Amino acid sequence: MAIRRRKAKGMIMRHFRFLSGVACIAIVTAPAFADAGDIVVTGQGLANSPGDAAYDVISIDKARLDLSASGRMEDILRDAAGFQQFRRSDARSAHPTSQGATLRGLGGNASTRALVLLDGVPMIDPFGGWISWAALDPARIGHVRVTRGGGSGVYGAGALAGTIELSSLGPDEAKRVSAGIAYGSRESIDADATLTAKLGGGFVMLSGGHARGDGFIPVVEEDRGPIDRAARYKQSRASARAVIPVGEDTELQANGSFLLDQRDRGVPFTGNANLAVDSSVRLVGRGPWQWEASAWLQHREFSSGFASIGAGRATVSQSLDQYNVPANGLGARMEIRPALGEAIQLRLGGDVRHVSGRTEERVIATNVGRVAGGTQDIYGGFAELALLPLDGVTLTASGRVDHWALSDGRRTEINRNTGAFVAANTARYPDRSGTEATGRAGIAWNPPGASAITLRAAAYTGWRLPTLNELYRPFRAGNDSTVANPALDPERVKGIEGGLSFQPIANWRIAATLFWNRLDDAISNVTIAPNTRQRQNVDAIRSRGVEVEGFATLGDWRLHASYSHIDPRVRSSGAAVALDGLRPAQTPRDQASATVEWNRPGLVRVGATVRYIGAQYEDDQNSRRLDDALTVDAVASVPLGRGLTAELRAENIANKRVEATVGADGTVERATPRTLWAALRYELR
Repeated sequence: MAIRRRKAKGMIMRHFRFLSGVACIAIVTAPAFADAGDIVVTGQGLANSPGDAAYDVISIDKARLDLSASGRMEDILRDAAGFQQFRRSDARSAHPTSQGATLRGLGGNASTRALVLLDGVPMIDPFGGWISWAALDPARIGHVRVTRGGGSGVYGAGALAGTIELSSLGPDEAKRVSAGIAYGSRESIDADATLTAKLGGGFVMLSGGHARGDGFIPVVEEDRGPIDRAARYKQSRASARAVIPVGEDTELQANGSFLLDQRDRGVPFTGNANLAVDSSVRLVGRGPWQWEASAWLQHREFSSGFASIGAGRATVSQSLDQYNVPANGLGARMEIRPALGEAIQLRLGGDVRHVSGRTEERVIATNVGRVAGGTQDIYGGFAELALLPLDGVTLTASGRVDHWALSDGRRTEINRNTGAFVAANTARYPDRSGTEATGRAGIAWNPPGASAITLRAAAYTGWRLPTLNELYRPFRAGNDSTVANPALDPERVKGIEGGLSFQPIANWRIAATLFWNRLDDAISNVTIAPNTRQRQNVDAIRSRGVEVEGFATLGDWRLHASYSHIDPRVRSSGAAVALDGLRPAQTPRDQASATVEWNRPGLVRVGATVRYIGAQYEDDQNSRRLDDALTVDAVASVPLGRGLTAELRAENIANKRVEATVGADGTVERATPRTLWAALRYELR
């Protein structure tokens, strides 16, 4: 444990030195521009492409981010119906390895099939492909864009199901001081603070937060046994951000963040911890030839215990100690936009990513030590063209080419009693590489005389490389085990969509999209024996459906609603032929979300969110059903004066049962039950 702490401290110091060097440059350079009144920093990347009008894009603004009963980013993203994690639980109770993200029913396993970005930097875990949601504090996020549909080639590989872009607060949105503390059910505490100050011609932002709670018992009451207990959690985070001008039309953005996430799964021997350290730097040029250049570093350290549960949940024993999973990621990206006129935009660039990681664990029953991992590299180049050839017409097309490589793949097992290798489970896997070409194209049209109507159509392809976790690491969840597969191929998606939107006035809009996707070589957890699965490439997951979204503002009232109906089906043959025609695991047909808000500034702000998630299956064989669920959240805030605001918040106010998992023995676990909060917030503008 002491060695791991020293390693973590060393990694944090390397990130600190990286950002300190950037900050020193910023501080030295900033005074030269401190008095340049015509220089305005934004803290954002380059403007969105006009070609985005051809795609299915949902925006979540700061007002909505502040109106969340849970204060959790993964919960807010459910405003975009069709967004889902592998489990229905949030990052307070779910196992971190189940916290991936996907859209459009392209699920089936816990890896992220959507590209999640914060200020242009990928947030996906280098080893496992999940997301450290607890690090993404909505209090420091200014805007979210969700693009449903794959192939967002300008941001890199991995956008099979869509792209989720989170942008930090800008200088006009951030308060000089913003701090809050909330006390909730089950001795829960949630506190955060953000400080913003001018730095030369730019600004600096420091934020931190801490959340803890005694938690709830995950197993539903009728299935509990003597071993079941509340799943406690404790999460601490901190971040720093500096944005300064380094020229009349260029700004430097530097970010750093830290997360220590500790949880219990409600059974002895199932504690887990996740350390996440991230740093990035981005230069943005807004001259006639616009450009961006960014680089980032990631470090993760994860540990988890796993348990074997006896009959009647009366006994429990430790089955696996995954005591250390170190992983590193680094990358860089460059984009340039030549000055070609108002009716045409060209984006050219490239990116590179390198990840390495391994798992170190001990199988308790046999006292076997296991080490498994490897490295991945992706080098890509992209081009995107957006044209406005006629009034009311937008055309866009993009493409990218990626070269990928898997190297140093290995799995070693040693009998800790004798020191001998377990030959049957020890191997070094051949290096592999390949090239992928993908693209997308779309059109948006406002018919003459009907400017309130927009018709859209798009087609796209995309791809994702299997994670190191999928390739090399077997794992166990309860009494179910999953075997790794080093021969997995990349996943590839192709899809088409068409949509119509009607926006008669600025604050009223309704839109509908029909789509069809096929995810070839989909990586699924395929049952190969009782309570045993293996990660395999099945032929495909075919997903088709409809998405509807609308928003309206009328005086003090505001409404946003979203609905998706998806019919995902597995297409498989050979050893997995039994799955053909079934639904992928953890993919509901129907999802809906509606939020209504009444805001009388200076008096009161109240809001309610209703969410529905349809029934889904726990497993690939569609034998374990999770029931549908309808939940209601509510928020009320009243200003007290002098910058103070009192809040009351309620999650799942009716305490509806939200089933998260069902085991092979029929034991059901639930997601968040009713949780009530009382909070105070102070803001100084």
